[in-house]
Amino acid sequence: MTNFSDISSELGRQAIELPSWAFGNSGTRFKVFGSEGTPRSVEEKLADAAQVHALTGLAPSVALHIPWDRVDDFDKLGRVAEDLGVRLGTINSNTFQDDDYRLGSLTHVDERIRAKAVAHHLECVDIMDVTGSRDLKIWLADGTNYPGQGDLRGRQDRLADSLRQIYERLGDHQRLVLEYKFFEPAFYATDVPDWGTSLLHCLALGDRAMVCLDTGHHAPGTNIEFIVMQLLRAGRLGSFDFNSRFYADDDLIVGAADPFQLFRILFEVIRGGGYDEDSEVAFMLDQCHNVEDKIPGQIRSVLNVQEMTARALLVDRVALAEAERLGDVLGANGILMDAFYTDVRADLAQWRGDRGLPTDPMAAYIASGYQDQIAADRIGGTQAGWGA
Repeated sequence: MTNFSDISSELGRQAIELPSWAFGNSGTRFKVFGSEGTPRSVEEKLADAAQVHALTGLAPSVALHIPWDRVDDFDKLGRVAEDLGVRLGTINSNTFQDDDYRLGSLTHVDERIRAKAVAHHLECVDIMDVTGSRDLKIWLADGTNYPGQGDLRGRQDRLADSLRQIYERLGDHQRLVLEYKFFEPAFYATDVPDWGTSLLHCLALGDRAMVCLDTGHHAPGTNIEFIVMQLLRAGRLGSFDFNSRFYADDDLIVGAADPFQLFRILFEVIRGGGYDEDSEVAFMLDQCHNVEDKIPGQIRSVLNVQEMTARALLVDRVALAEAERLGDVLGANGILMDAFYTDVRADLAQWRGDRGLPTDPMAAYIASGYQDQIAADRIGGTQAGWGA
């Protein structure tokens, strides 16, 4: 098995983008819980995200959600982020909280509503021009609840046309990243339910259209690492949204439900070149912290990704290939499992210490008093939350 010292430099290039909305209040369909110190503005979200990066060295950028994070001056917001030690990243659109989109947005049968949804995405690209963001990420709640409610092919045709209009507006350095989800909120037919549908639309659009793989957006038992391999093979894996789920919903801390699955995914990313120095695959969290504190939840999440990345890098790929050549089924599996079961926590603590970072970021955050400070300072105003 590879030694930790051999992978130390490779860990140094890991970057995991944080979602601004993870620092706001969120909850289930039944209740959104408030908490002390919750940000009241996008600037306060950036300040909280900066704490995660300062303590872990893993999270240099923050994704924005429009209109939740809309401001009058995005150039100024970029300078605020820079002063805090982070930068603005992916711009996420939102066509799932407007009454006009009840029956669809980019797929809607009404041309006026489709035009409104397209215009929103063009506004997002305008914002990208100012912030320097590379990726426009699109997740659609579009779909139908009942058979006969909509023409399935007609909705796909309208989606293709809407995406084409958005894609044509992109700058040369910008990408359209299309996410998928196999159900929810649409229960009969979601318009982008799987990686194949997303990939088909991206292939039709052009080279700068990529698939976003959210690790929580799959049916139970799905071999997600197989999808990772195929998208890397096709050169169309644009980004990850890391989270976890136990049942049907997602957005829990990544690795909470199945650390082995996260390890397998990251191993395929590494084996397929998605972690190479010149790779353009983006790694991002997409989570909501409903009952736990937000900042520690994000710290724990990026540390989980780092730990499983380290274990995946420890796999002896030469020995693995030789075991495959020899038909040594259990030997090959043993090579993989040896790396997965390796406890790298002490090595990672030393790795952080060598780089001037806290060896225990969670303990350092608690000791910093930052949570008490924001709870005392952020009095009044309107707390940010899901949908705000």
